[in-house]
Amino acid sequence: MARVQFRGDCAPPTAIVKWVRCHSAAGRTEPWRLRLECAALRYLSDDLRFAFTPRVLAMHPSAAFAVLEDLAPRVALDRLIGRDGADAHVERLRAFARALGELGAATSRRATANRPWPTQLTRLAAAADPLARLSLELDEAAEYATDLGVRVSAGVESELAAIADELRAPGPFFALSSGDAATNNVLVHESGPAGPRLIDFEASAFTHALLDAVCLHVPGPGWLTVGDPVALGVADSYRRALALGVPQAEDDRLYGFGLTAACAWWALQRLRRYPKVDMRPPGDQSRPQLVETLEAAARVACSYRVLPHTAGWIRGIAERLRRRWPDADLVFTGPAGVAPYSPRREVSPPVATDPGS
Repeated sequence: MARVQFRGDCAPPTAIVKWVRCHSAAGRTEPWRLRLECAALRYLSDDLRFAFTPRVLAMHPSAAFAVLEDLAPRVALDRLIGRDGADAHVERLRAFARALGELGAATSRRATANRPWPTQLTRLAAAADPLARLSLELDEAAEYATDLGVRVSAGVESELAAIADELRAPGPFFALSSGDAATNNVLVHESGPAGPRLIDFEASAFTHALLDAVCLHVPGPGWLTVGDPVALGVADSYRRALALGVPQAEDDRLYGFGLTAACAWWALQRLRRYPKVDMRPPGDQSRPQLVETLEAAARVACSYRVLPHTAGWIRGIAERLRRRWPDADLVFTGPAGVAPYSPRREVSPPVATDPGS
């Protein structure tokens, strides 16, 4: 991705050119990703007049590259938080949460009943389905839990099946997701009104809208913890915005169950990294981050009083990891806890040196 400058009265002064990676080792090299992103952005800006995404200015016929609206001088929210801390950017976090909620509201089945999704977008989005391996992911997570000595009870099995059913059949919560909702994928103004813009739709999919809210409650790859989303005001900002297009979001039972299912799935998906994280050296923050990911998902379940067996099971897994990794036995909540949106840092393994050098 690069910024280019144009000349001419009718052209924008600058634009962003995005292309598909050509090296398979880099990942995300599938040509359909750029076609999917452009289809999603065009639907949002042209058909729905959705104001929180960049416009597509042009696209190469073979999808080799696309020219997108330049959103500068906005910058990525995660960079601001990493530099200044979350407390300095609470209003921008709330604006990000509202934008995610409005995306779900604007693209829900109810909101788009008279503006059907384009056939091309529906077809392309199927390739990015985040739940395509849902059953396998839950089964693998259960195996790792068993290896850690936390058995899967009949109550847990029943609730995991209910989680799968909820995510596969979201009902009123069915909407378009960017597929990668996170603070690194929203651009905001550094001063004044945030003016958020959601970016990176190359994994967009029609799925459970509350998957987009997970990043507000459970830490993503870049953070040790996201703190208390209720105290920060992001939980309410998202929910109120979503309810404008999905009235069922005002129902504590429906909303709480859907959100908990989404958070539990994410946490258990991350648990599948356990063997890799277990091999990392003490002090690598991937360890406490995995613990907090599990415990944060359990806290969501407890706050809405749903999925009690799964919540207890997930807390049990986190407790076993705390014992296995003493360096991960940290306090994440309360005044003495880790600060919200503290960046996760990995410890690099020692580099072998030549004794004769």
